[in-house]
Amino acid sequence: MEKKTCNILLVILLAFAVNVCAAELGSAAGTIVPETAMPKDTVKPGKKKTTITRMSNKRVTFETFDQHYARALKFYNNRQWLSAAGLFQELYPLSLGTPRADTILFLFADSYYQNGDYNMASFHFRDYVRRYPNTDRTEDAFFRCIQAVYKTCPDYSLDQSNTQFAIEQIKTFLQAYPDSKHIEECNTMLDDLRLKLARKKLEIVKLYYNTDHYEACQITAQSFFNEYAYSPLMPEAVYYLVLNNYEYAKRSTERKKPERLKACLDACQRMSNNYPDSKYAKETEKIAQEVTKQLEKYKNQISPK
Repeated sequence: MEKKTCNILLVILLAFAVNVCAAELGSAAGTIVPETAMPKDTVKPGKKKTTITRMSNKRVTFETFDQHYARALKFYNNRQWLSAAGLFQELYPLSLGTPRADTILFLFADSYYQNGDYNMASFHFRDYVRRYPNTDRTEDAFFRCIQAVYKTCPDYSLDQSNTQFAIEQIKTFLQAYPDSKHIEECNTMLDDLRLKLARKKLEIVKLYYNTDHYEACQITAQSFFNEYAYSPLMPEAVYYLVLNNYEYAKRSTERKKPERLKACLDACQRMSNNYPDSKYAKETEKIAQEVTKQLEKYKNQISPK
């Protein structure tokens, strides 16, 4: 009986020693286990599956830098943007001071851009321009930065701080690169951003008109004309000024009415002189005819300018 017990203990000790040696050898080798070689998650019948997070690779070190750099490029070329960004983020601190540093930072930022994370992309592209102001990629990094900022600009009904910032960034880019291949794209973005600001201002004009704030509508409309004289929204802005001034005149006292009818007629003439083909021109002309008839009664009351 004692002999049998001793044999069992000997087998157990030998098995334990083999496992320890195998673990130590695997650690000493420092090899990366392919994902395909890793064990599959298994679920026993009647048991809930649990999520298992595994690290399929060793962390990035100077010794494994080239291997991980190759993997990051493969992720990037395969459009696996988040996987590429994760590796580039680990690689970048180790690459500082080497020729690969600017490439890694650029691709890191671009991975975020391609994945649609424009806030992170603009941050890292701006960081690239700051750190590497004179490389072959600097212009493209700056352009990608303003593209990313442009894409974060909200609808005209929301706060337009980002829109203003994007406009300033594009102007800075055009000053820095007056012969850039991206000039046409920059001008297109500028037109769209300015249109967004113009639309927001026009909505304020309309709001004042619709809430019977006639004087505020006049002031805001004049500000719109000064800021957005070449906007495609100008005919609409003039039209709402015509409506505003006409309504204001109708609700005025007899003493104030001639002056306000004249202001309405002036707005009608602005439409007919500058936007005769506008879709608002016909209605504006009808209002002008009605105002002209009413002004006949007050001919002697209108002070010459």
